[in-house]
Amino acid sequence: MELKKTGLASDTQTQKMDGVLKWIETIGNKIPDPTLLFVYLIGLLIIISAALSAAHVSIVNPLSHKTVMVKSLLSKEAAHWFLTEMVRNFTSFPPLGVVLAITMGIGLVEKTGLLTASIKSLVYVIPKWCVTFALVMIAFLSHLASDVAFVIMPAVGAMVFYSAGRHPLAGISTAMAGVGAGFTANLLIATTDVLLAGISSEASKIVNPNVLVSPLDNWFFLSFSVLFLSIITTLITEKIVEPRLGVFTSNVAVKLEDVTVKEKKALRITGIVAALFIIVVALLVVPEGAFLRNSQTGLVMGSPFLRGIVPIILFFFIVTGVTYGIKSGSIQKGKDFSKLMGESIKSLSGFIVLVFFIAQFTAAFTWANMGEVLATAGADFLTNINMVGLPAVFCFMVVGGFCSIFIASGSAVWALLAPMFIPMFMYLGYHPAFIQLGFRIAMSVLIPINPLNPFISICIKVMSEYTNDADMGKYLSLMIPYSVAFLLIWPALFAIWYFLGLPIGPGVFPRL
Repeated sequence: MELKKTGLASDTQTQKMDGVLKWIETIGNKIPDPTLLFVYLIGLLIIISAALSAAHVSIVNPLSHKTVMVKSLLSKEAAHWFLTEMVRNFTSFPPLGVVLAITMGIGLVEKTGLLTASIKSLVYVIPKWCVTFALVMIAFLSHLASDVAFVIMPAVGAMVFYSAGRHPLAGISTAMAGVGAGFTANLLIATTDVLLAGISSEASKIVNPNVLVSPLDNWFFLSFSVLFLSIITTLITEKIVEPRLGVFTSNVAVKLEDVTVKEKKALRITGIVAALFIIVVALLVVPEGAFLRNSQTGLVMGSPFLRGIVPIILFFFIVTGVTYGIKSGSIQKGKDFSKLMGESIKSLSGFIVLVFFIAQFTAAFTWANMGEVLATAGADFLTNINMVGLPAVFCFMVVGGFCSIFIASGSAVWALLAPMFIPMFMYLGYHPAFIQLGFRIAMSVLIPINPLNPFISICIKVMSEYTNDADMGKYLSLMIPYSVAFLLIWPALFAIWYFLGLPIGPGVFPRL
């Protein structure tokens, strides 16, 4: 593989940036294999839990008023728990089912040629000057599918850039930035809005039962953030990340040539089938009292539609993939269907092994009460230093971001933090939706560079299809510019919004 450098600016600032990113890549390459990293972390967690337990470290839960102690993972009780729950920890780990299901679906549309043909057609429609911006916008919209976006978008980003004659690794990093660093920002209401709003409303009742948080309460700020952060991401890709990579000249497995007449015909028929699928789903969701609405409230919130979004997306992939495969000739026999889906799963063997250890670490962290102790200690710290105003909110964001590193589920972290922080900030005069918004920003910006993020291995796997040096160091050198920019710029936008007193949602302001 040979990468030819384009004409890079030779000024001192560019050289310093390039040197810093190369240093990050070198340091990143010294990080152990992700699977071994979690083995080491489990060992470290065992030692820390034993030490804290021996020191009788405990907290008082502000809701239940019960004393919660750190439990030792070296105890007899821990050994019994581990032996009886190890398999359950693995099989019930949420990202595992999502990745396996969606990989089967996207593997089908990829192996039949539907994904390639669709991207080729899309690239011809989008002007080359706005390919980056369009990809970022698609990545933000993909949040509707929640964690599924982490599986789909890196591969899409690589193929979009490659088909446009640009470096596929830049496409992967661009897509991952939109999906990860801007995870909770969207133009539409997503599952995350519903989950977090429900938790915030319950926490608000501790102080005032009349103050509720709806899924729309962060929409003004987050929808503006989509446009704002898309511009930032585009600039980082085109001014920092892609120039470092140079011109991609290697032959890869995916070759995007012109769409053939047969492919165009298959795409048209598949497009009709896809439209019919969407119409059917809409009829099952949109009308009042529809089949997939919440049977108790009649609303979309908490409905089988939102809770079953992963199977719905899988069925969509299967229906469109099979249609295209039959019409294009890539599926000629019944057994081709299972064969194509099975081939995509084969590539996940390393991910499955990694998830086994991630699941054990996460479960052990929870069992030992480390998450609850950390969250409560953070709340106590802010209370004890008597910090008020926006600095207190920023300190809370640091605590939220730190907890999000160790607990994979954002809603799980918020379920721990909200009952402690929302009442505290409501007493200071802040709207709970504003504190929720601060948490969403803190949780998102670190996602792409969090070594405990199980989806990073999926991204590195996609990178390996285009380069021989796909590893953690290479990945971090690509993603850190985005996370650093988001870490600085998004909280700054948050502060400006606060000082201007702008509404963060319909009728909702930072202050009560």
